[in-house]
Amino acid sequence: MSVRSGMRSTTDGRAATWRNWAGNVTAAPQRTVSPSTTEALAEVVRRAAADGLRVKAAGTGHSFTAAAVTDGVLIRPERLTGIRAVDRAASTVTVAAGTPLKELNVALAARGLSLTNMGDIMEQTVSGAVSTGTHGTGRDSASVAGQIKGLELVLADGSVLHCSADGTEEEQAVFAAARVGLGALGIVTEITFAVEPEFLLTAREEPMPFDRVAEEFDQLVAENEHFEFYWFPHTDSCNTKRNNRSAGPAAPLPRVRGWVDDELLSNGVFQAACALGKAVPTTVPGIARISSRALSARSYTDIPYKVFTSPRRVRFVEMEYAIPRDALVPALRELKALVERSDFRVSFPVEVRTAPADDIPLSTASGRGTAYVAVHMYRGTPHEAYFSAVERIMTAHAGRPHWGKLHSRDAEYLAEVYPRFAEFTALRDRLDPDRVFGNDYLRRVLGD
Repeated sequence: MSVRSGMRSTTDGRAATWRNWAGNVTAAPQRTVSPSTTEALAEVVRRAAADGLRVKAAGTGHSFTAAAVTDGVLIRPERLTGIRAVDRAASTVTVAAGTPLKELNVALAARGLSLTNMGDIMEQTVSGAVSTGTHGTGRDSASVAGQIKGLELVLADGSVLHCSADGTEEEQAVFAAARVGLGALGIVTEITFAVEPEFLLTAREEPMPFDRVAEEFDQLVAENEHFEFYWFPHTDSCNTKRNNRSAGPAAPLPRVRGWVDDELLSNGVFQAACALGKAVPTTVPGIARISSRALSARSYTDIPYKVFTSPRRVRFVEMEYAIPRDALVPALRELKALVERSDFRVSFPVEVRTAPADDIPLSTASGRGTAYVAVHMYRGTPHEAYFSAVERIMTAHAGRPHWGKLHSRDAEYLAEVYPRFAEFTALRDRLDPDRVFGNDYLRRVLGD
C-alpha cells in the first residue's frame, strides 16, 4: 500500500476482489486506487492508458449490473468526498463525486438546503447515482441527474473537462449526455447540483386495493407532487405513498412507531419472512397476504431526505423498467395476471413510481412521461425466470431498463427505444475511441 500525490493504491499481485452490495457481481482488477484529488485521478487514467489497461470507477456497489467491472484499474471513491463549494446566490452546491448521498443530504440539511427530489435510498455515491440514472418519483421532478448544473470529468486522455449548459458547443454536448453517462464518457470527479432552501414534506401512506389504484392512477399522479405505490404479489393489496410540500409544523414519526415500521417490520421481520420463503417457497403467498396487512396508514411531516428515503437492509436483486406512463396500468395488470397463473413465488412487493419527461439522452425518462415498474427477489432466490417473464411484458411496451439494474437488453434494442441513442454513442466515439473506459457491460448496451 502506498500513498503518492493524493493517491492510495494496491498493486502487489492482483488487487482484492470487489463485490457489489447484492453480491451478484464481482471484479478482480489488476490495480485498485483511491485518489483524493482530481489531478491524482487524472494521472491514474493516463498511466492506465499507457499500460494498456481499462479503467472503471466503482461507488458503493448498489448497481446490480456489471457497469463498474474491470480487469484493469478500479478507482474507489473513499477519498474523493466532501462539499467543495456552496453558492447561495446561484442556489448550487458542488460536491466531490465519491460523496455518498447520505452525507450530502446531511451536509445540505446542516446548511438549511436540500435537493428537490431524490430516490428511495441514499447509500450510493453521487456519481454512481447520476451515472446510472437513479430517480425518485414525481409529477414535476424525479431524477437526480435532472438537478445537475455542472460536471467535472477526467477524459480518456487524462485531461480534465468542466462542462455545463452554458459552456462551448462541445462542453454543452458532453454535459447533456454525461449527466447519465454510464461511466462511458469519462470519470466524473465533481458534480454541481441545483439546491433550494430546505422545505417540509407531508407523507401520507395508506393501504389501497389494487383495482382502486389502477382506476385512480392518473388522478393520484396529477393531484400529488410525489406519488408511488407497492403492489404485493399474490394479493389484491397495495400500499400507497403521497408526498406533498407542507407549511408545517414538522411532525416526524414518533421514534417508537418509526422503529417498529421501518426497522422491525420493513427490515427485521421482513428479513425473516424472506428467509422462510426461500427455504419453503409454498409459504410465500401466505406471507405476502400477511405482509400486505402489516403496515397501517400513517402520516408525518419532516425534511425531504427523511421522507423520500428509507432504510433497506434486506438484500435482494432487482430489475426495473421505464415504460410510457399511459402503458402502466395495462402492463401492471399483465404482470399481476402473470403471477396469478404461474408458479412464481414472489416475496418482494412490486414498486411503481413516475417521472416527467426530461432532455437527457440516456435518461430512462428521455423525451416521454414515464412510469417505473421495479421487481425484486430475495438474494439467493432463483430470479431468472420471473425477471425474464416480466421483461417480456415491459419490452412489449417499449420499456427502457434501468442502467444499474438487471436486464438482458442490448445495443440493438436500446437504439430503438432511445431516440438520441446515436447521439450518445457518437460522442463516446469522439471522447473515448480506444475504450479506456470500456467493459463487457458497455459493449453489450452501447455496442463496440
